[in-house]
Amino acid sequence: MSKIEFKYKLKILLFFLILFSIITNFSLAENIKDIKINGNNRITNETIILFSGIKTNQDIDENDLNEITKNLYKTNFFSNVSLYLENNVLTIDITENPLIQTIVINGIKRLSLVEQIKGILLQKEKSSYVENKIKEDQNRILNSLRVNGYYFSNVTTNIQRNDNNTVDIVYNVELGERSLIKNIKFIGDPQKRIEEDYLRIVRFVRFKIMYDIVVEPTTSDAIKQNLDGIQKISKERILIELLKILSLKNFLTINQSSNLREIFSMIFPEFLYLNRLERLKKVYQYSKVNVDILLAVMLIDDKENHEYFIHKYNASNKTKETLEQFYKNLIKLKNDKEFFEKNLIKNVYLNGKNHLIALNLINFSINSKVKINDFTKTLNKILKIKIPIFPIDGEKLKQKGMQEGQTLGIVLKTLEKEWINNNFKISNEKVEEIIKLNSN
Repeated sequence: MSKIEFKYKLKILLFFLILFSIITNFSLAENIKDIKINGNNRITNETIILFSGIKTNQDIDENDLNEITKNLYKTNFFSNVSLYLENNVLTIDITENPLIQTIVINGIKRLSLVEQIKGILLQKEKSSYVENKIKEDQNRILNSLRVNGYYFSNVTTNIQRNDNNTVDIVYNVELGERSLIKNIKFIGDPQKRIEEDYLRIVRFVRFKIMYDIVVEPTTSDAIKQNLDGIQKISKERILIELLKILSLKNFLTINQSSNLREIFSMIFPEFLYLNRLERLKKVYQYSKVNVDILLAVMLIDDKENHEYFIHKYNASNKTKETLEQFYKNLIKLKNDKEFFEKNLIKNVYLNGKNHLIALNLINFSINSKVKINDFTKTLNKILKIKIPIFPIDGEKLKQKGMQEGQTLGIVLKTLEKEWINNNFKISNEKVEEIIKLNSN
C-alpha cells in the first residue's frame, strides 16, 4: 500500500469516526416532555425549575444534566441533587439544606459588637444553612474581634439540628485581653521589607486607618519610593486588601491625614472623588454605609468611571451589577428631579428599600445642592412605605388549570408586570386573559 493510499484511507476512517461521534451524541440527546421533582418541602417546583435553567420540549444530553446539577448546587439551597432522564421525563431528586433558625454569639457582652459581627457573617437567620461557610464565618468573627483590639480570641461553633429541618448556630467566643496599638513599623530596613512583597504598602494603609497610628518618616519615605512596585502585584490581591480597607468602621476619616490620603490616591488613582466622603460623613449615621456605597460615592460620574474600576480589578459580578444599578438610577435621578416623588413605591418594590436608601445616601454625597432636610425627608418616605405583596403564585395558577413548567413561570412574570404597571392592581378578567394568551 502506497503512502498516498494510506493517507487517503486514514482520512476516510477519521471522517466516519467523527460522523459516528456526532450521531452518537445526537442519539444521546433526549427531549424533555415532563419534569418531576421529589424531596422539596420549602422550595417550590417553580423556583427549582427557574434556577435549573430547564425548559420543557428541550433536547438535553449528559453535558446538560451536569450543567443543571451545577446550577442547582450554586443556589446553596440543596445538600444533594440527583437527576434521572428516562422516557422523556426528567426526575430531580433533591435534599434541601436546613433553614437557619437562630444565630447566637456567646461570650460578648457588648451588644453593638454582637450586631457588628452578625452583620458581616456570610450566613444569616432564615437563610439556607451551608456547612462549608462555617469556617469562613469563624474567620470573619476573629478578624472583627482583632479590629476591635481583641487579638488573642478564640471561636468555636456548635450546630444544633432541630426536627423541622432547621438549625441553630451557636458561636462560642473566648475574648482575649484587649490591646491598644500605638505604632506599627517594618522590622529591619523598611525598603527591603517592602521589596519582598509590595502588597505590604496596601496593608500598611489598612493598619494606619484601623489604628490611627503615627507613621515614622523612614517608613513613609520607603512607601512613597516603592509605590511603582504595586504594579507588580496581581489585581486580585490588591482588590482583597482594598475591600478590607473599605470595610473599616473609621475609613471615612481617611481625609484627616494628608499623607495617608496622598498614598491611598497613588495606589488607587481611579478614586477621583475622595472629597465626597466629607458629605457622606454628615449623613452616614442615618443608615448603614457598606462597601458598595463607598465605591459608588468615590467612583461614579457621568463618564462611567466605575466601569474602568470593574475592568481593572476584575470585580465580582455582584459588585458590577450593584454599581451599574446605582449608576443607571443616579442618571435617572439627575434627569428627573422628582425621581423620589414619582413612582416611589414602584421603585422600592423593584429595587428594595435598602437600594433606595443607599441611592439617597450616594445622591446626597455626590450632589452638593441636596440639603440634609431633603435627604431626611426622602429617607422617611422610603422607610414608611409598605411594600405590596404580589397576590398570585404558582398554586393559584394551577387551580386555574395551568400545568407546571416554563409556561407557568412566564405567565407569573407577565401577571406581575401587569400588576406593577397598573398601580399594584389586577382584575380576575385580566388574569384569565393573560392565562388564555399563553395557553394557546
